[in-house]
Amino acid sequence: MERNEGTVDRIIRAVLAVIFLVAGLGPLQGLQGAVLGIIVAVVGLILAFTAATGFCLIYKLLGISTTRTCK
Repeated sequence: MERNEGTVDRIIRAVLAVIFLVAGLGPLQGLQGAVLGIIVAVVGLILAFTAATGFCLIYKLLGISTTRTCK
């Protein structure tokens, strides 16, 4: 996995991951709330994984990279 996320991108993803995990795992009412909470938490986990590894599969598929390259 080649890194395709820059530092700013990774920081933003990490902050969003924390927000999504707290919101997803927080107390929600009823079955619909629980399902929504799980979905939000899973999105938070994906953001945390991509922030930690510096690799985003969607970026790879679209040919996007936010890393600086020295030429």
